[in-house]
Amino acid sequence: MVETPEPQPAETTVGRHTLGPHVVGRRIVVRHLLPDGSATDVLGTCTSWGEASLTIDRDGRPDDAGPVEIALSDVVTGKPVPPRASVRARVAARDIELHSFADWPEVTREPLGEWVIRSSPPIGGRLLKRANSALAMGDPGLPLEEASARVRAAYEQLGRRPLAQVERDGEVERGLRDLGWEPYGVGDSETMLAGVASVVRALSVAAQADAELLEDGDRLTVRLLDGAATGEASLDGDWLCLHSLQVDPEHRRRGLARSAIAELLDWGASRGARTAWLHVESDNAPALALYAGLGFRAHHLNRYLVARDV
Repeated sequence: MVETPEPQPAETTVGRHTLGPHVVGRRIVVRHLLPDGSATDVLGTCTSWGEASLTIDRDGRPDDAGPVEIALSDVVTGKPVPPRASVRARVAARDIELHSFADWPEVTREPLGEWVIRSSPPIGGRLLKRANSALAMGDPGLPLEEASARVRAAYEQLGRRPLAQVERDGEVERGLRDLGWEPYGVGDSETMLAGVASVVRALSVAAQADAELLEDGDRLTVRLLDGAATGEASLDGDWLCLHSLQVDPEHRRRGLARSAIAELLDWGASRGARTAWLHVESDNAPALALYAGLGFRAHHLNRYLVARDV
């Protein structure tokens, strides 16, 4: 929450700034003169810049937010400031990862305090790590050694190696590694977030006339060029998870990945999605560059641990 500061003593000189029409659409802070000769600060997004005034859509509580017009002749100082942090960026890692259950409703879940022991049959012909590992984030509700033993026993009963998804370098990872768990040899992954509306604006790609959309409740699969590019999305509330984006090697560098993402985001937006999120392997430089270019930002890092044989 940003509060409007109390009026401050006026500076002696106006016009000490480098603002101009180029700041429209950007977040700025402006100090300007009031009719009584004092000065005050306004923080928000510049929505217009005219010959005699600028307009700022102010940050703050509903009772003091909204647009304010300021005469250019009254501007004392001003400068651009970083964008306002997204409320979603402050969501706990565990709360984000729980949205993944919308991806694969066939996954069975066994709660262990705030942890979740997940298992599923092969999906797309293979066992997926995320669907067949314990989501070990939060408090398991019992000592870590006992929680570790419960997870081991659950997967051993299924005839599978015990896996745990943890927040990398976090307290749970350190504790499990002390108990004989070690990184699974497939690399770490980043969970990335972005506002759906901002990604849609950043994409600006034409629709693919031959796009095949397969909708199944709150899930969508998109296929382009007879399957040369595919991707999937699932909706959980107003969270849209993107996953399984693939482009055949011979069709890469043709914008098909962006087109597939555009189709998925357009579908999600039409269903009320506000936040898009995804996992991407930390060593997948092309994918990281693609998503960063669309406005996705890293929220947290995931690591999969496997229990050593004892």
